[in-house]
Amino acid sequence: MQRKIYAQLLEWKTKRQGETALMIEGARRVGKSYIVEEFARREYKSYILIDFNIADADIKDLFNHYVNRLDTLFMYLSSYTNTKLYPRESLIIFDEVQFYPKARAAIKYLVADRRYDYIETGSLVSIRKNVEDIMIPSEEETIQMHPMDFEEFLWACGDQLLMDYIRNQYTNRLPMGQNMHRKAMDYFRQYEIVGGMPQAVQKFIDSHSFEDVDRVKRQILNLYRNSIMQYAGSYSAKVTSIFDEIPSQLQKHEKKFKLSDIQKKARFRDYESAFFWLSDAKIVNICYNTTEPSIGLHLKRDNMTLKCYMADTGLLLSLAFDERIIVSEGVYQKILKDKLEMNSGMIIENIVAQMLMASGHKLYFYSNYDKDDKENRMEVDFLISKQVISSRHNISPIEVKSSARYTLSSLQKCIRKYGDYLSTPYVIHAADLKVENGITYLPVYMTGLL
Repeated sequence: MQRKIYAQLLEWKTKRQGETALMIEGARRVGKSYIVEEFARREYKSYILIDFNIADADIKDLFNHYVNRLDTLFMYLSSYTNTKLYPRESLIIFDEVQFYPKARAAIKYLVADRRYDYIETGSLVSIRKNVEDIMIPSEEETIQMHPMDFEEFLWACGDQLLMDYIRNQYTNRLPMGQNMHRKAMDYFRQYEIVGGMPQAVQKFIDSHSFEDVDRVKRQILNLYRNSIMQYAGSYSAKVTSIFDEIPSQLQKHEKKFKLSDIQKKARFRDYESAFFWLSDAKIVNICYNTTEPSIGLHLKRDNMTLKCYMADTGLLLSLAFDERIIVSEGVYQKILKDKLEMNSGMIIENIVAQMLMASGHKLYFYSNYDKDDKENRMEVDFLISKQVISSRHNISPIEVKSSARYTLSSLQKCIRKYGDYLSTPYVIHAADLKVENGITYLPVYMTGLL
């Protein structure tokens, strides 16, 4: 599996030269361990991988007794793993480091020694209970690993060229053309179904069976459920109730999460930690309402009004159907042909959120209900800010449309009211690229280029 994060690892190795350790955070089964070990094989003379999920007590005790005697620590690590270490040419990997926080705390002293490079991987690593007894080292820098994006999916399918053409048409604001657009949409609908979890993608490449892929996705969902029960502590019941409710909430026309659907008179402050847990575990992507679509979206964030998307759309589809059965090939064929008898807005809006997150955006939307003035009554699906902030025109409003026929009343109201704040307005849809009346209409597979 070719992953873009590999280039980030290489840049860290080249530029930092052992000055910092690298922490890779991401959901379970997103491919952290695989890519780090592949990087170690290719880029270092030797490496040691310690998986703290299964490491025995002898390995863990080394970090209790020898952090202040590093020569002895390295001698024991080499002996236990039968691996020779070479100064500035070896990498030590702390895999699933959240299971043994003392090893993470030791990074401060290991980096100061400067003999070797260090990469940590973790899921749920910033949950409070996993770090409450340690000082998080300042010598640690963090990067996020997301599910495979559409371009990585194309690479896995053996198509190395299509995304280059898509990128060129996006840059020049030119339509794809009927044949190339159809080809891209065929791939994209497969990506919607399979998702970006590497095991699911590999199963699809090997078998081209959506039923086999669905089994893999359900195994991952069960793993997430077990993680919730095992690690969410007193929040586990509330976390589970939110997790189970996600497809139902996204299926509605108005996708803001309503806690009253879980429990009557439920208050947000009672569930806030449960949302935080799911977000921190990288299982969901939270999209917050902002009170004004202007620069400084975070400053205007309404923490009590949010939308909750699954971090992987393939997993959302498997979660949305009855989990006691494997989704039949026929259901997925209907999705491929865009003929599923359900609101497909759930799928396309979730995958747009997923692609925006993978591109480095934080998720915001704008919703305003004014019972007296309908001109102020609007809901814009997403807001993104420009990379380079200027004095005005910094925010792009995005409307996501799943059907061929749609109106743009909210987007047009937003443009009329906040035009001085807005950069390019976008409509994400299933049709080809066009620019019309100051609005750029993008095919959904171009979302990741924004």
